[in-house]
Amino acid sequence: MRATHALRSTTPRAVRRCAPLSAGRASAAVSQKEQAPATPETQAALDLNPPRGTRDFYPEELRVRNWLFGQWRATAAAHGFEEYDSPVLESEALYVRKAGEEVTQQLYNFEDKGGRRVALRPEMTPSLARMVMARKNALPLPVKWFSVPQCWRYERTTRGRRREHYQWNMDIWGVPGVTAEAEVLAAVVGFFERVGIDSADVGIKINSREVLAELLAKTCGVDQADGARFAATCVLVDKLEKVPAAKLYDDFAALDVSPDAVDALVEKLGEGGSIEALEALLGADSPALANLREVYALAEAYGYADWLVFDASVVRGLAYYTGVVFEAFDRSGELRAICGGGRYDKLLESFGGDALPAVGFGFGDAVVMELLEMKGLVPDLDSSVDAVLFALASGDGDNDAALARDAAGVASTLRKLGLRVDLVLEPKKPKWAFKHADRKNAPLALMLAPDEWANGRALVVKDLGTGDQANVPLDELPAWLEARA
Repeated sequence: MRATHALRSTTPRAVRRCAPLSAGRASAAVSQKEQAPATPETQAALDLNPPRGTRDFYPEELRVRNWLFGQWRATAAAHGFEEYDSPVLESEALYVRKAGEEVTQQLYNFEDKGGRRVALRPEMTPSLARMVMARKNALPLPVKWFSVPQCWRYERTTRGRRREHYQWNMDIWGVPGVTAEAEVLAAVVGFFERVGIDSADVGIKINSREVLAELLAKTCGVDQADGARFAATCVLVDKLEKVPAAKLYDDFAALDVSPDAVDALVEKLGEGGSIEALEALLGADSPALANLREVYALAEAYGYADWLVFDASVVRGLAYYTGVVFEAFDRSGELRAICGGGRYDKLLESFGGDALPAVGFGFGDAVVMELLEMKGLVPDLDSSVDAVLFALASGDGDNDAALARDAAGVASTLRKLGLRVDLVLEPKKPKWAFKHADRKNAPLALMLAPDEWANGRALVVKDLGTGDQANVPLDELPAWLEARA
């Protein structure tokens, strides 16, 4: 979803053992000296797990994360987007301005040492809005930007939802027509196709806040001009997909919407399974339906219309959406929404600026990785280097030290040639070094052996694929490697 996961720190304060109060600095120092030193028996065991809802990325996991981010960045570049970033620490007021959204209750927020209220970002869109406002008069429109930020929300962790996660964001500012929606949807589909997912695996539900506005006006007497009431009603409508209407009667009643009106709305949403069906409810001249038809026409032109699934019940929980909204879903039904977004033309107004047309989406890393693992599409990304270089251990300390220094020089020479060289930092026997080279997926092992190195500064080069071995003088090694390539 566009909003991400975030934020009140639950890390307990450290418990400090303090010296007892006494009449002066000297007695306090004596008291500290008298404390028994900590021992393994008196220290509490260190919890080796990361904080709940967060993750460690060991090298093999970080390789996969970097691969995913690479696919996101390649997709964004293919669509002409530029990357931006902002501080992970923002003013708390940036999110409080969006009062009424669930995210304001999920902030990891605190007061810094200067007395300022700050928060770890739960989502990127407010930071983007701040940046656009800061240079609005200097930015050439349209703006097509993307980012891959780390975001934080304090909430219950479930499958595909964590308190810390990364999210791919793509946004277009300054385009009022649905060509912008069609372009960001093309990017979503482009990413899926890039990683091997097709429309049989994933669909994209699409609707319009304008459609909902027309339905709410007809069935519930809630007009979009009602502002806060309309936004609060939209939040409740968003819950209807997961919660029976009867359980929300009281919440709707607080907004002066009767149970009969709620039931009528649910019925109309159920009937609106297609644009044609909604046309009977809203009329052929509905502006909202006209926009949706144009999105579908553009989708046909792009070639991804088979991914789109019209769903009048899709609302998106965030109040700032003003037009077309969408979310990608797993057709098997096992996972929560994979990504989501839509049009938010009035966001800058909530921050005190002038309205500026905008469309974008947020795409979290957690759910899509669940999907890729389900489909067996996570690539095998072993660590690899071009060569492993080591000095042969002879048992002669002085000779081994000299060989190690020479090995460092050889490694530097090869790295300047552009090779990825893993230098073994201690003299080793061949059996250990070859096994290490196999773990590193290195095609070559280069050995400085005392005799060969002393006689012509030759390295013993072993091809770990074929088992072939040759003695190659250092000054001939670049040409030898180039001929082998």
